[in-house]
Amino acid sequence: MSHGVRVVRTDVSSGGASTSSPPPAFASTSSGLVDRGYARSCSAMLKLAQMISLLIGFLCIKYATWTSDYSAYTFFEIISMFDFIMILIFYIVYVFRIYRKLTCINWPLTEFLHYLIGTILLLIASIVVATKSHNLSGLVAGAVFGFIASVLCFLSIWLSYKVSCVTQSTDASV
Repeated sequence: MSHGVRVVRTDVSSGGASTSSPPPAFASTSSGLVDRGYARSCSAMLKLAQMISLLIGFLCIKYATWTSDYSAYTFFEIISMFDFIMILIFYIVYVFRIYRKLTCINWPLTEFLHYLIGTILLLIASIVVATKSHNLSGLVAGAVFGFIASVLCFLSIWLSYKVSCVTQSTDASV
């Protein structure tokens, strides 16, 4: 019973090779500038839902009437906009296939680390805003959308780990 050598690629970085496979969470179905297969994938829809909830949470906090705890609300605004911009960058990288040109970056690992750190900071910011909201509806709504975005980001962490790490460990034993 002999096992042949089997190479399974689960990341985007090709280590200098001229061709690279798409990220493992989706399959490319178009050959133009825009990857329509990714744009319709679950991962892309999850990113869009995260961006929408982060933007709504940011706007709720930004335009709510609050008089105290300026630093707590500013922390939430900064974290939510940082996460929004980073998720938008990852979305653009995958939709326009920029990962094929920038092979020096391990995109799945970078995205995993961003979601890990960003989710923890967003969860902390949402908890702080929720505790200091004093029943002001705009602040409560901002905290709720912060928690929704945290759950969606946690789902992305789970899917990213499931695709990147679990696939590598199970295929390595074959």
